[in-house]
Amino acid sequence: MWDDAFPSFLIGLREGLEGGLIVSILIATLVRAGARARLPQVWTGVLAAVALAMSFGAVLTFTAASLSQTAQEAFAGTLGVIAVAFVTAMVFWMRRSARNLSGELKEKITGALAMGSGMLVLTSFLAVGREGLETALFLWTTARAAGESAGPLTGAAVGLVLSAGLCWGLYRRVLKINLTRFFTATGAVLIVIAAGVLGYGLRDLQEGGVLPGKSAYAVDLAGSVDAGSWYSTLVQGVFNLTPTMTWLQVTAYAAYLATVMTLFVRGVRATPPGRTAERPAPEPKAARPRRRRPAWLLPAAVVALPALLAGLVVALGRPKPAGDQTVAVSGTECGRGFTAPKPGRRTFQMHNTGTRTSEVYLIDPSTSAVYGEIEGLAPGTTRDLVATVAGGTYAWRCVPTGGTPVTSKALRVSGGGSARPVVPVSAHDLAAPLKAYRAYVERGLTTLVGQTRTLDHDIEAGRLGRARTDWLTAHRTYASLGAAYGTFEDFDRKIDGRPDGLVNGVRDQDFTGFLRVEHGLWHGESAQHLRAPARQLADAAEGLRKAFPSQAFDPGDLPLRAHEILENTLQFELTGDTDQGSGTTLATADANLAGTRELLTVLRPLLTGRAPRLLPTVDADAARLQRLLDAAHDGAHWTPVDRLDAAGRQRLDGATGQLLEDLAPIPDLLEIRKSA
Repeated sequence: MWDDAFPSFLIGLREGLEGGLIVSILIATLVRAGARARLPQVWTGVLAAVALAMSFGAVLTFTAASLSQTAQEAFAGTLGVIAVAFVTAMVFWMRRSARNLSGELKEKITGALAMGSGMLVLTSFLAVGREGLETALFLWTTARAAGESAGPLTGAAVGLVLSAGLCWGLYRRVLKINLTRFFTATGAVLIVIAAGVLGYGLRDLQEGGVLPGKSAYAVDLAGSVDAGSWYSTLVQGVFNLTPTMTWLQVTAYAAYLATVMTLFVRGVRATPPGRTAERPAPEPKAARPRRRRPAWLLPAAVVALPALLAGLVVALGRPKPAGDQTVAVSGTECGRGFTAPKPGRRTFQMHNTGTRTSEVYLIDPSTSAVYGEIEGLAPGTTRDLVATVAGGTYAWRCVPTGGTPVTSKALRVSGGGSARPVVPVSAHDLAAPLKAYRAYVERGLTTLVGQTRTLDHDIEAGRLGRARTDWLTAHRTYASLGAAYGTFEDFDRKIDGRPDGLVNGVRDQDFTGFLRVEHGLWHGESAQHLRAPARQLADAAEGLRKAFPSQAFDPGDLPLRAHEILENTLQFELTGDTDQGSGTTLATADANLAGTRELLTVLRPLLTGRAPRLLPTVDADAARLQRLLDAAHDGAHWTPVDRLDAAGRQRLDGATGQLLEDLAPIPDLLEIRKSA
């Protein structure tokens, strides 16, 4: 429970600070201006935002609806940019109020407040509404992932209470300071907050696909700053500055801050000291008395309207019985209770009535293509299977552990729409790609043995300059075999082990292999000291070549490695983390890319029919990354990662990240499914 509570606590603290800071400053402004009568308008906006957030949470909870990730980001980003516009308007209202301070304070500020109740309601509503909707969405997602709601709700409540306390402290403080300085200082603070909200909103729009450049990073401190730490959370909550920011975020943040702050400061400096001349107030026009509406009417309406709309969504948008149906799973009654659902996104409650754990698939019986699946459904348990249903034929297939697969009666669904099933892959389908890749690895290991022997001879003869060149050649060969690392067992540690975690680091006797030799060659060790590590490396390569033909290679590892090779590249090589002095981690990254492309070559026949649009995209991504890597070396000389300019490093990281994102579906597309 408490493991689930802490992330939600941080969410509550962050979102509460973002909305609460603006509201607390706004309330303090009205109180100091003697405009307490306008406070209900602020609280009405806050109340409307809370009601909207709670109603949104109710819709998510009771309908089991789910926005797509891109829709979530686009929605939050749009609301964030709108909020910035209203906050900016309030900032300049505050500046004008500071300019007109005089003995007639109440009259002047009352005139400045003539913007109407709608502005105050909207400002407080947007300040709290965006954070409230995000909090509801985050909590719902966290609770779904955790399988329980007590922990996330408790954590979020504590975070919100703490953020409210911090904002109350700010409110109490600003009520005691000089009013002119208060308007100026709080205006400046709001500009900084709004700049962060703008950057955050634009990032959401990038994630939602509305704006380009989501992988073009201007700042990337993720490797050195813990985004989940208390100090990072506080900075993100107050200023919306994150360890990783795109060029669009940084540019918009800087441009907004520079432009708006300059205009704000100029306006403050342009105000001459002293009293502003009083103008005679115009004679009030005679107005017919009008009936005053009850004070409770507007707050009640802003609460009732979201609740009413949420109720209608729950009533009308919740899956019908065909989508909530409970379907039996067992070796004898697979699919009992299944009736033809209506097209759309449907949730089926799969209940295992048998005595064995079972795999469950919703399939097209004519092709065995899979629309949805549950792995490891234990006896007596019920789990939701969510799938998109369109016009077509559907059936259930249950695969009990150690038992015979059972397929239910097929049902026809009429209607339009589209649902793209995944054609299942068997171990037999992966046999040919596995055979081709094993042959590639065996050839590579044969080459590696010769290259490590050459390296050994260089060092034995004291030719350390040549050894550096031959070291890089051999290491690139090994790095190009990345998809087979999982089968190399202890040989990988002996050949390419890192000093991390060793008691004596690079001086530890268990530090062996390429990186050990690299450290010695580029740190001035003599040939005599390097002979033993070089010989160990050559012997380990020879041992691996002999052992590999008899080592087990799980066919399911091939699709996984398509993504994992470059994940490691982004984590280790492109950060320079594995560099032991040669400055050639980009050469290793280049070899990793070559290994990934070889793997895609053997998997291409399986991917062509399952994802015809994926391969051209991946090929274009790989070609882009290859061009960037090619530009990083001149012949045998490679530019060290830490000597790349910021823009070049960001382009490399962005290109690798984009390729990783496009490779991510491959493991799911080529997952081995039992008798599906």
